[in-house]
Amino acid sequence: MTSLLNEKRPPVFCPGCSHDQITRALDRAFANMGLTGDRIALVSDIGCSGLFDTFFNTHAMHGLHGRALTYAAGIKLARPDLTVVVTMGDGGLGIGGAHLLAACRRNLDITLLVLNNFNFGMTGGQCSATTPNDAVTGSGFLNHLDLPMDLCRVADAAGAAYVARCSGYDKRLPEEIERAIRFDGFSIIETLGLCPGRYTKQNKLTSTGITERITAMTPARGEIAHNRRPEYGKAYRRAAAAAKQVPSPEGVETSCSPSEPVRQDIAILGSAGQRIVTAGELVCLAGMAAGLNATQKNDYPITVLRGHSISEMILSPEPIGFTAIERPGIVLALAQEGADRRRGQFAGLADDALVLQASDVSLPATNAKTRTVDFKALSVKGQDRALAALTLLAKMEQGLNLVMLRAALNRRFSGKALEASLALVDRLAETN
Repeated sequence: MTSLLNEKRPPVFCPGCSHDQITRALDRAFANMGLTGDRIALVSDIGCSGLFDTFFNTHAMHGLHGRALTYAAGIKLARPDLTVVVTMGDGGLGIGGAHLLAACRRNLDITLLVLNNFNFGMTGGQCSATTPNDAVTGSGFLNHLDLPMDLCRVADAAGAAYVARCSGYDKRLPEEIERAIRFDGFSIIETLGLCPGRYTKQNKLTSTGITERITAMTPARGEIAHNRRPEYGKAYRRAAAAAKQVPSPEGVETSCSPSEPVRQDIAILGSAGQRIVTAGELVCLAGMAAGLNATQKNDYPITVLRGHSISEMILSPEPIGFTAIERPGIVLALAQEGADRRRGQFAGLADDALVLQASDVSLPATNAKTRTVDFKALSVKGQDRALAALTLLAKMEQGLNLVMLRAALNRRFSGKALEASLALVDRLAETN
């Protein structure tokens, strides 16, 4: 029987701590199953249970408190060939409770060992989600008010198909762990144990008392028949293989040339109903039609039918590493809501920046070149302001040109929408 324990970092816990027994029981379970370190991924978080990943010669990931199950899910989906085991204390259990429920519902082939010693042992002995009401802890009276969580009952209710509870000092623990790991689905073993460094200094509890406590609790001995179902990873891969394949995104062929092959930072500041986001798409499609890289970043409130609507685009012959714009070279100020949202940006605009300002929009002082447009006089409706503004820019060959804009329209629209859009562009292209 080959041990996977790390000789360079052997397990070191407080004398009498049940974690030591569980560490060695897990090692024996791995050995009994003939598993080698390259076939195992141990995932842990914060607390004394979080030391497990350093004690074994296996793949390992150590993450944020309460989040271990999320990392484990990603590992198992990406590498279904690995045996994935999560170690978590009752502290992480409470902090990551929603992740526990999701894991129970999902049924990925992951084994969760919850090392329950009734307190946050590493950080001062505060009460946890499982601390008994009559316990004395570093949290004062708080655990006297909360109902202790029964992990096994919660897991059953959430859909876990394998739930077991036993003492951390149980001589049969290696076999219990092996059965849980061999189960084809999400399995939980809650081990109850002692924390001599914190908890048992103020609370009378022994290994015999642990056994008595387990006997008095709702039995949890392994498979739960009414929750049995196919393992999630296998079911997912079967369903994905049978599903209609989503086609790869179509590329945009280069069909024209940019006015200037330089980076352009463009911001459209408008309001809901002005089709600002669509205008941003058109800018990006126009740039891509001219062989440029393009990004779009939108800003609008939850009330999508009211309030500001802003789209920021970057067109560049070089790869774009960051989509935000601090100092746009071109600003289309089409509605007061959008202009107010970016009010602090105007003072920092460069002297050679261009601001296309709707005549009914008030702007703060700026050093940029400003051109005012009376959209009402041009017979442009509110929902067409953004396209009209792009047309005026294209006429000036600022950021894009008319060939690029028409290419974008043909890519984005069809039928009557395309006809109406091209008619608006053609009409404004002829105006002085």
